Amino acid sequence: MPHVWTVAIAGVAVLVGTVLQRLSGTGVGLVVAPVLSLLIGPAHGVLVTNAVTTVSGSTLTLQARKQVNWRRYAVIVLSALVGLIPGAVLVAILPSAWLQIVVGGVVLLGLGVTVGLRHLPPAPERPTNLITGVFGGLCNVTAGVAAAAMVINARLTNWAQVSYAATMQPVFATMGALSVAAKLLLDVGGGEDWPSPWLAAVAILAVFVGAWLGGRIARYVPAPVARRLALVLAALGAAAAVVRGVTTL
Repeated sequence: MPHVWTVAIAGVAVLVGTVLQRLSGTGVGLVVAPVLSLLIGPAHGVLVTNAVTTVSGSTLTLQARKQVNWRRYAVIVLSALVGLIPGAVLVAILPSAWLQIVVGGVVLLGLGVTVGLRHLPPAPERPTNLITGVFGGLCNVTAGVAAAAMVINARLTNWAQVSYAATMQPVFATMGALSVAAKLLLDVGGGEDWPSPWLAAVAILAVFVGAWLGGRIARYVPAPVARRLALVLAALGAAAAVVRGVTTL
């Protein structure tokens, strides 16, 4: 694929993901990780997704900081460290084709759980936050996707949508930053070519444009509609990643 198209498609994916995240609380990792994995390889694709999530989460935190539940944020992020380190090691040792399958498979599994378990029994908040953090950290560092674990947490604890969507932004930002740091320390993706600086620049620009655009249209698009669209786009990208990994093997 020509370089210009790689950059353009990556920019569109980040833009769409950021808009959806502004509207529903999740979207960047779900949409961007499978697309970038196809474009630039699974290791660097997830690494760039983690970096984009850091920027998008930080930007959206500024917009929603008054609604953030900082206590729940702290519990989830601290417990995420337990899953982050083994996940980074896994990414470092898996061959590219298998990692492609892992990325797509984690996204599809998370989507299946999120969509399939509509009526979940209530659960106590603190242990649910701890377990969510561990699995969210593992999924985030391996596939760039912690959203499914967070959605299940919200359903189990009856977390109010406004507080949930706001709190997810610093959670995703911190998890993304920690994932990037762990991967750089372990030299993850050494067998792949580093993405172009233009791709990184366009992705960051798309985050700011998406945050602004999402804020403008938030009053017109209900959060459930945005969430369903994010799930559909994520499923298509994840399926393509799995197919590519299998055919490479």
